[in-house]
Amino acid sequence: MTDRRRATLVSLRPAQAQDFDYCASLYFAGMEEVIRKLSLDMDAQVASFRQRWVSTEVRIITLDGVPIGWLQSMPREGALFLAQLFVDAAHQRQGIGTEILNRIGDEAARAGQAVTLGVVKTNPALRLYERLGFRITHEDDRKFYMRREAGPAFPSVN
Repeated sequence: MTDRRRATLVSLRPAQAQDFDYCASLYFAGMEEVIRKLSLDMDAQVASFRQRWVSTEVRIITLDGVPIGWLQSMPREGALFLAQLFVDAAHQRQGIGTEILNRIGDEAARAGQAVTLGVVKTNPALRLYERLGFRITHEDDRKFYMRREAGPAFPSVN
């Protein structure tokens, strides 16, 4: 099955309280290196994650009904803010992240909103965001903050 075909079989479903542990495990697997490199306190990171994870803002990414990732988004300052996007390592580089970002972009465009996000500076997803039309608006010590204006579908990433 091609990556493009596989990505179109991906679905989003609303998160439920019981999805918390799955989301936490994927988050900490994905952030492990960042947490270590920045010498962040793990207990504080766990507490912060627990506080920020709001089930009504979270959707689970599934492939054939099986969870393979999750995202968290919410309205913020007149835009749709993508707070988190994690795809399980076994399903990365198969067009799934692009497909999900296209869907988020379409949702925002229908509402006449831009999409904003923050990405850790060392995250390789930065290149994907740039290819999809996101531009850096500002930065802090750890993250670039990016925005893609409302408009037609994200450009193709071939």
